[in-house]
This record gives sequence, structure tokens and C-alpha cells, in this order.
Amino acid sequence: MPASEFQLIERYFARLGTTRADVVLGVGDDCALLQVPADRQLAVSMDTLVEGIHFFPDVDPESLGHKALAVNLSDLAAMGADPAWVTLALTLPKVDEAWLAGFCRGFARLAARYQVQLVGGDTTRGPLSISVQVHGFVEPGRALRRDQARPGDQIYVTGSLGDAGLALLAAGGGYDAGERLAVLQQQLDWPEPRVAASQALRHLCRCAIDISDGLLADLGHICEKSGLGATIRQAAIPLSEAVADYVHTTGDWSMPLAAGDDYELCLVIPAGQQAQVERIARTLAVPLTLIGQMESGAGIHCVDAAGNKVADLQGGYDHFRNA
Repeated sequence: MPASEFQLIERYFARLGTTRADVVLGVGDDCALLQVPADRQLAVSMDTLVEGIHFFPDVDPESLGHKALAVNLSDLAAMGADPAWVTLALTLPKVDEAWLAGFCRGFARLAARYQVQLVGGDTTRGPLSISVQVHGFVEPGRALRRDQARPGDQIYVTGSLGDAGLALLAAGGGYDAGERLAVLQQQLDWPEPRVAASQALRHLCRCAIDISDGLLADLGHICEKSGLGATIRQAAIPLSEAVADYVHTTGDWSMPLAAGDDYELCLVIPAGQQAQVERIARTLAVPLTLIGQMESGAGIHCVDAAGNKVADLQGGYDHFRNA
């Protein structure tokens, strides 16, 4: 006989993640009871992953558990918040305990790394989907809000861009990535939330955003909220060898500029901080690249190495426009 909903909760979710002193009451009651520090604001974000839209049906459940939490931790990193608690709503077509065990391993391993405790959620039957809500703490007035950019501020990105998009293109048969496919697939299935980079750099930043829908789309949100434009130096955009080869072969810059699913950070930092930024990046061992600057006006303009404007690209992924 398949396990009941409450048996599944007790078996897989009751003690998932680390144990925190600020959790007065966690999984197992109608509500969790949580203690927010008196000198912090609560940052909350939620993402839903749906089979066939965000992940393939045959995805490794352990990587899916990791990614379900990682994409939410990435939102906290973008706000400059420290991770604390998480809730999980899991809709399953059937009880598959081997699948659940793998999912929970991936989820729990990442939760332990960032001292996150699962404090509640729901388990229901239906088409496979995963909704995760994260909670974090941020000093009052220090959140990295999208509306704080100023003209002349410099734009940085962590890591490299386009790897996840190229992995998706290769998986669909649209590109032969050869021996590099495994590395690209790692970037797609096991994204690394840039929590440490956010914590190290947030005192220098005006605002930030995580790159989930593509650089142009996500930077565009900062531009819109701040009432500014931006210029991006296309040649400065950090590319892995695989994406650099793809761009060189095809001339297609949409992969690093608009493909999305990278979960790197785009950070807006006042001019004059470059030496500090580079020093911090070395201690983190995380690539951090200056790619452009915020400007008066509207829109995002990409320029080539000579400073000439290149053709505009469409923005990133939109669930309804791209349906």
C-alpha cells in the first residue's frame, strides 16, 4: 500500500534541512512559528517549477531537488538577504519513494550548506510541480532593490552566461556540444546560488538581480524600476569555452544575452569601487566581470569593441509571450 500524505511528510520532510534556533515550531502543525530577529527585515520569495516547462520528465530527481531550492536562494542573494527558512509544496502524480528520496537528498544537501530549515508546506496529488518559498533576513534599508541604480554606476555579472541555454539547445538537438555537453548540463541542472558573492559584495552594491530570464530581460527590470538606461560592452560578457565557440561559429549573441536559466547575479555598483570588487572576487574564487554602466535615458544598448552599437536583441524568456 502506498504511503499516506502524513507518512510521506514524516518520512521525508519533517527534518529536512538544518535545525535553526529561530524556528519555534516547524513541520507538523497547522502553521510554523518563526522568530524574526528584531534588527532585521524579512525577505520572502517564491518560485514554481513545472514538469515540461522548467525541467524534463526524465531529470535526475536529486538535481531537481537541488535546483528547486537553488533558484529561490538565488532570489535572496539578489536582495542581499541571508537565507533562513523554506517551505515546499510538492504535487506528485504518484508516490515514488525512490524519486522522493533522491529529490530530498539534493534539496537537503543544499539546505545544509546555507543553514536553511524546512518549516512547512504541502503534499498533493496531480501533475508534477514544485513550489518553494524562501525566507531570509536583511538589514533595514540595506536590501538591494531594483530602483536604486544611478547614472554612471557600473554593471557586473558573476560567473559566465549562456551555458544553461546552450545545454537546452543541445538537449533539443539544435546544437552539437560534443564533449562539453556534460559541463553545460551541470550548469543547467546544478546551478550554484551566488549567496556568498552577495554577502561579500552587498555593502558596495546599489542593487542586484539574478539572471533567470536572460541578461537583457533582467537588467531591463533594473532599468525600468530605476528610470534609467544601460550600455553593455558585448565583448566583455564572460563566456565559457563552449558558449564562446557557439557565438564564434554562429554569430548568435542571444545565448549569453537572452537565454536565461543561468542564475548568476547582475550587480550594480557605484563607480570607483573596481579595486575593492576585484579584491573580493579573488577571495571568493568567483569570476566577477565589469560589462557596462547605467546611463540616463531608456533602454539597453549593446556596443562592440570599437564602441559601435550592435543590433538589438529580443529580451529573455516570458512564460506567456513565449507560450
